[in-house]
Amino acid sequence: MSHENESTIDTVSALTEQYRADLHQYKERESLHLRTENQLKATKQIVIEMASTIRELKTQNDNFQAEIARLREEIQLLEMQIKK
Repeated sequence: MSHENESTIDTVSALTEQYRADLHQYKERESLHLRTENQLKATKQIVIEMASTIRELKTQNDNFQAEIARLREEIQLLEMQIKK
């Protein structure tokens, strides 16, 4: 083999190795991107579910507060009746 052919082969080998390294790095970034995207979607779903639960709990709390107020009024009326 001539020196020129060896040089060409070395250049092709170096480019091939660089391509493999770049491809590996790209695959790693793509994998990280997909993992991050999946985590984001899962987190978003959790936040949506938590917001729904918070709304439900707020409604229940409001209903309980209204019931407590009603019962307090009833107690006051009963106490007034007892005093008579």
